[in-house]
Amino acid sequence: MSFPKDFKWGASSSSAQIEGAYDVDGKGLTTWDYEKKKINPGTCSFKYASDFYHHYKEDIALMAEMGFKMFRMSISWARIFPEGEGEVNEKGIQFYKDVFKECHKHGIEPLVTIYHFDLPAALEEKYNGWHSRKTGEAYVNYCKVLFENFKDDVHYWLTNNEYNVMIYYGAIDMMTGKANDLNALYNTGHIQLVYMAKAISLCHELCPDAKIGPAPNLCACYPATANPKDTIAAMNMEDLRNNMWVDPLVFGEYPKSINQYFKYNNIVLDIQDGDMETMKNCHPDFIGFNCYSDETIEHCDFYEMDWDSLVGADNRDMSYLVKLTEKPGVGKAISNPFFEVGEDGHKFDPYCIRVTARKLSDRYRLPVIITENGYGRPDTLEEDGSIHDSYRIEHLRRMIEEMNTGIEEGALLFGYCPWSAVDLVSTREGISKRYGFIYVDRDEDDEKAKTAEMKRYRKDSFYWYKNVIASNGEKLD
Repeated sequence: MSFPKDFKWGASSSSAQIEGAYDVDGKGLTTWDYEKKKINPGTCSFKYASDFYHHYKEDIALMAEMGFKMFRMSISWARIFPEGEGEVNEKGIQFYKDVFKECHKHGIEPLVTIYHFDLPAALEEKYNGWHSRKTGEAYVNYCKVLFENFKDDVHYWLTNNEYNVMIYYGAIDMMTGKANDLNALYNTGHIQLVYMAKAISLCHELCPDAKIGPAPNLCACYPATANPKDTIAAMNMEDLRNNMWVDPLVFGEYPKSINQYFKYNNIVLDIQDGDMETMKNCHPDFIGFNCYSDETIEHCDFYEMDWDSLVGADNRDMSYLVKLTEKPGVGKAISNPFFEVGEDGHKFDPYCIRVTARKLSDRYRLPVIITENGYGRPDTLEEDGSIHDSYRIEHLRRMIEEMNTGIEEGALLFGYCPWSAVDLVSTREGISKRYGFIYVDRDEDDEKAKTAEMKRYRKDSFYWYKNVIASNGEKLD
């Protein structure tokens, strides 16, 4: 087994989940800073996170010790524009300048996500967030400021993180627990695609040496059986879940199969003059994709969905997410008997990256990079400071093996940035569900986090991944 000699080994993070310092040095509030998550009691807020803001030099030095070639991170929009638009916060610009300088000092290439869920609260209040094109206009202006200020620091950009997941799983709002209107929801996706396309074109104009692409969450969609109805259902689900979020940026059109689902649910995209042309002409340089597992799809006829049981429900329950994959008239996700189910209820599919990377490469003929993939579960800090996370090592080892085989089969993979470099606050499960190679010593108590030292510890997976990178993927045991 061997990877390309210039393969980009690294790991990922996001500003909201790692930075902390939510009210420091002029940063504005984001929608994630409003208050503690409403529907998952017992979990911490994002306000203090892992305090990367004050630990970035230490964290980047640890990444360098592992041998990182790339660090996927995001910029907090509200740290640059406290109100989402208007006056620029120069202290925010300087913070990221310092982070990029530290990365380059250690030979690490920043892979920078422009927007990773944490919308400035002011834009939510003024424009109802992505329901308005005014937020899109503010986004493009934000991108312009980033490109102008960091064109010498950043050579790889990602537009929006997992914008498709917020729609695909969005029948119930994850942060409020309330039901969404599907027509309005899917139109927020169209608006994001249009303005991401404008950002891609702007990047090519202002940063001719940089590369830029989207970062959706994509997965393999397997038919449940050899029944042709299940095969067609899997194809149509793949269009609805995956392809409709990339096709417009590459081909300038949506997959036609989504029209049936739209018809069933009275969804009409507000496509304005020039929208499709804008997307067709943006030409992303690569496709980033987050990939954790598959969906095994069974055909189902159309029926009216009843979301009452999920309103206000605990979204940590696996049945919650499975229910949200139910798309009557297209298909629904079912359990796949070929994969093991872990302690947390998630099934482990080591083939998902290989299958997804090959499909993306074949469909778009563009380079692809894995921007998230990993295994989250509670870790135990031993008295001697060690963390024995063999479960994470085994999970990543199998993923990397299949990734390598995928490259040999023709996948155009050029990098791997698993989730996550450093322990961070999980979207739904707080700090207790850990993903990092580096352990952060804090718990779910926000009051304690305000003054916590948040000491860093190397997990067993830290040393294992160091050897993986040093051997360019050859030493996986």
